[in-house]
Amino acid sequence: VQLQASGGGLVQSGGSLRLSCVVSTRLFTSDEMGWYRQAPGKQRERVARIPWGGNTNYADSVKGRFTVSRDKAKNTVTLEMSNLKPEDSGLYYCGYHGARGIYWGQGTLVTVSS
Repeated sequence: VQLQASGGGLVQSGGSLRLSCVVSTRLFTSDEMGWYRQAPGKQRERVARIPWGGNTNYADSVKGRFTVSRDKAKNTVTLEMSNLKPEDSGLYYCGYHGARGIYWGQGTLVTVSS
């Protein structure tokens, strides 16, 4: 399973960004995708979870501001981020968890300036 993430960048506080993650293989309802972030000096944390066959959920810190979605036909997961804050800055990773193991995409950097 290969994951290709894109869409990071520099944005001002209050701005928006969209991250995308393309998965190299077909996913099944037992699989799960997620978006994670890691700020300098901090542990990686999950910000959004999207089971391929179920409902999404979010970290409390991003609820109401981030939206994760999937396109099953394109094997793509998208993270729409709005009202961004400086504390949202970090490396964002998409991750796969399923019967085939755990896989990570390369990180994409999000920087939110105040």
